[in-house]
Amino acid sequence: MPDRTAPVATRYVPTHEAASLLGISPRTLEKYRCHGSGPTFRKLGGRVVYSIDDLEVWADQAACRSTSDPNYEEARAAGRTDQGSRDSLATRPHR
Repeated sequence: MPDRTAPVATRYVPTHEAASLLGISPRTLEKYRCHGSGPTFRKLGGRVVYSIDDLEVWADQAACRSTSDPNYEEARAAGRTDQGSRDSLATRPHR
């Protein structure tokens, strides 16, 4: 008889699959990772992976019932940088 008390192994997915599960582009997920506003990730060897559980927790944090929900503005701002750093990057000369 199988041991039903054994924990289920955590499943990790690469960036493109995590983005697909969240319904966003892989590039957006990469930006969130750089800004520190995305889901928790792990660097295993040279690969970035996401736990399915972490993706669900992150998505649940953005849950809102309406645009007047106190969490709405925070959820809407996920992944954004402040205007000043965007301007400084836009005006920096390209090399």
